[in-house]
Amino acid sequence: MKLNYKRTFLIGLAFLSISAMWQMYDNIIPLILQNTFGLGETITGVIMAADNVLALFLLPIFGALSDKIDTKAGKRMPFIVGGTVLAVFFLMMLPFADRAVNLVLFVTALFALLVSMGLYRSPAVALMPDLTPNKLRSKGNAVINLMGAVGGVYTLIMIKLLVGKGDRPDYMPLFISLAALMIIAVGVLAITIKEKKVKEIVAAEVKAYEETSGMQVVTEDSEETATKDAGEKKPMPKEVKRSMIFLLASIFLWFTAYNAVTTAFSRYTKAVWQLEGGGFADCLMVATVAAIISYIPIGNIASKVGRKKTIMGGIVLMSICYFAAIFAGAYHPVINVAFAAIGVGWAAINVNSYPMIVEMSKGCDIGKFTGTYYTFSMTAQIMTPILSGFLLENVSYRTLFPYAVVFSVLAFVTMTQVHHGDARPDKKASALENFDVED
Repeated sequence: MKLNYKRTFLIGLAFLSISAMWQMYDNIIPLILQNTFGLGETITGVIMAADNVLALFLLPIFGALSDKIDTKAGKRMPFIVGGTVLAVFFLMMLPFADRAVNLVLFVTALFALLVSMGLYRSPAVALMPDLTPNKLRSKGNAVINLMGAVGGVYTLIMIKLLVGKGDRPDYMPLFISLAALMIIAVGVLAITIKEKKVKEIVAAEVKAYEETSGMQVVTEDSEETATKDAGEKKPMPKEVKRSMIFLLASIFLWFTAYNAVTTAFSRYTKAVWQLEGGGFADCLMVATVAAIISYIPIGNIASKVGRKKTIMGGIVLMSICYFAAIFAGAYHPVINVAFAAIGVGWAAINVNSYPMIVEMSKGCDIGKFTGTYYTFSMTAQIMTPILSGFLLENVSYRTLFPYAVVFSVLAFVTMTQVHHGDARPDKKASALENFDVED
């Protein structure tokens, strides 16, 4: 069977809109909290961690709800459309609260926005596997990740073009551009992808393929049967469990480093490098594009040297760049080279870390350890804006990159103790499958 790329790109429009919104959240919301409302770095960090706190509760709840409901529009689309409408409404309240210097309105609207995003993120991610035959989901997930990257780059371009100079630029044009993207993207999705009808089409395609090829396409039921036939799940061997613990510690540590930089970067560039307006977006765009370009060669490297060495190489690359950034007293175009390297390093980590979790979980409980993976990564993203924000406020902005170096080095140390899950992945059947990474 072949993936229907047109249909998959349309399905990916929901994730595109989500990624575009989170790019704005990470970079613009801290600037408003600090420059408009005069909040300190620690309190700003607490607010910036709220999305991950809410996600721990909201994502599984609304994901499960979308599994159970059945409407004329399908299981996922009501959440996607309804969540987007609510998100756009509350999103547009933020620049009005910023203009009015109304902190209560701003925080209330921000909280409502985060809840609205949590309402449809899980259903949006689940839509692709719902409408894609099992054997094609790796390629499908690759398309979804590409669409997410496009959404993030769109926001960075809009920040660069629409955010003016000064401590309090008018963010209204930026928010309008983001709201327009979200409405158009999900509107096109809702018009072109009729969830129930597409499910019927996919089922017919699978049946036709099986009849003509004589090969069975794996379904959810057959997966469950295969699991039962394989026997009961076995306890994880002690030495494998030790590797799993150190890998989870590494995941926590490198997210602690990376998320601190991404959350504080827009403020750091203004305070230390004296960049005005949306000038900081250049570095982030370079990092994002470099990550996208590097997925394919990183996949090839991992197939030759293994996942562990590829991850450790990514950590070393990022640590060197963080360390070099400590000595950058002002912005220089060469800094973009360092951020390109950071993007490559982060891609090397993302492509290989979750597959190592899966490899070690074989024969045990993959679902359990997948949840543990997200728990460790999200816990880091809850903790690090607060801890790094405290240091920025009470010590110096220049603590940001030393902070990132310390946690990156610690991640390297813990990775040296990981001795399992390092199977060399098979070469991908197509270049696009290299983009198939967990979000």
